[in-house]
Amino acid sequence: MKKYIAEAIGTFALIFCGTGAIIINETTGGSVTHVGIAITFGLIVMAMIYTFGHISGAHINPAVSIAFAFTDVFSRKDLLPYIIAQLLGAFAASGVLKLLFPSNEVLGSTLPFDTAIQSFVLEFILTYFLMLVILFVSQNEKTRDLTGFAVGATVLLEAMFAGPITGASMNPARSIAPALVSGHLEHLWIYIFSTILGAVLATFTWKYFERV
Repeated sequence: MKKYIAEAIGTFALIFCGTGAIIINETTGGSVTHVGIAITFGLIVMAMIYTFGHISGAHINPAVSIAFAFTDVFSRKDLLPYIIAQLLGAFAASGVLKLLFPSNEVLGSTLPFDTAIQSFVLEFILTYFLMLVILFVSQNEKTRDLTGFAVGATVLLEAMFAGPITGASMNPARSIAPALVSGHLEHLWIYIFSTILGAVLATFTWKYFERV
């Protein structure tokens, strides 16, 4: 149960701080800035990995948990409870933000800047590289202690350059909760399927190199 609670709290923190930065930026006329939003996402991911990594692995992302289920380092019986916990944490965060900022229309939802296929491909690639970093760094004894820094930096980097186009979700829970709470479901499928497919493909890449 501690693992599931850790996933719920970690995902709450991610959604609350990350989408909260987006909402506050909009509310205050750009005081946080796009760079500030990217830094917020990267730092909260890093903080939660160092806080809960030793308890649950700090997936805080259903796509990451699904991808880990394709490896031997994560018990498949934990997959559904992890996803439920992550979604509960995400919905709680979006619910609190809705109460705090009731006039905000989209609550930090991820929405494509241009075409759906453009955002789908970008999110697929972003999540693929994020999962590669997670696996190669966290599963290597020499680099394991740097997991929080490496993963947080990757999230920051990808949010920095891709955020204006896709919202740089890389995380179904990060997209599902704001979309459902705000009622903007029109592009949600992009951020569910692209991120899961990208993360799963990364596990096969990791396995290929691990066998060499």
